[in-house]
Amino acid sequence: MRLLLGSGGFRGEERKELLVGAMRSFFGDIQELLFMPFAGDDGDLYVRRMTELGYHVGYQLVGLHRSADAHAAIKKAQGIYVGGGNSFRLIDRLHRLDLVDLVRRRVVQEGLPYMGVSAGTNVACPTMQTTNDMPIVQPPSFQAFGLVPFQINAHYYPGNVFFQQADGSFHEHHGETREDRIREFHQCEETPVLGLYEGTWLQREDASLVLHGGPARWFQKGADPTDFAAGSDLSALLTG
Repeated sequence: MRLLLGSGGFRGEERKELLVGAMRSFFGDIQELLFMPFAGDDGDLYVRRMTELGYHVGYQLVGLHRSADAHAAIKKAQGIYVGGGNSFRLIDRLHRLDLVDLVRRRVVQEGLPYMGVSAGTNVACPTMQTTNDMPIVQPPSFQAFGLVPFQINAHYYPGNVFFQQADGSFHEHHGETREDRIREFHQCEETPVLGLYEGTWLQREDASLVLHGGPARWFQKGADPTDFAAGSDLSALLTG
């Protein structure tokens, strides 16, 4: 199985360069990527903006929303790229188009390379229940592709948030932290959660899983979190 799972936040030239290099190495010499823009509300605009901003990395992005037969498009795809946006909207479309089992089979059994960013990473997990998004639609199921055996919280950050007011001063925001949200998840669920910091990604090559771009934090129910540095071998997380 081949996966490239990004947290998001690939803004700025340094982070963008790292992403471009990772994508080029990951997808290699194929010509086009089947792009799923379902986490956004305008597929044409999404594909166009990805191309204009250079996040297509020179590959032709073929928007799945334009296909008359989504199943046929997935069956002939050379690589799949699932973009970010709202994870509830994304998983809703995937279930209503009956694509979850087909994508899982192509990636797990046939080795189709899969890349996800943000929402696209959320749906690579067993469920999308550790997303940060608002439930703007009600999907038939939270079940996702299950390409890794743990949950991911994309855009993870430690501690509290400070916001800047118009006068330039910073003030602490006293809402729930990401750790609070993950703790709530573990009050109801057993599955471990990997918090991926901005600008980081995981690369899986069969039984190997490596963290790139920055740190991550591992949460297990009833245990203290564990921190991982960029370059860490996380292959043990694939076997529980």
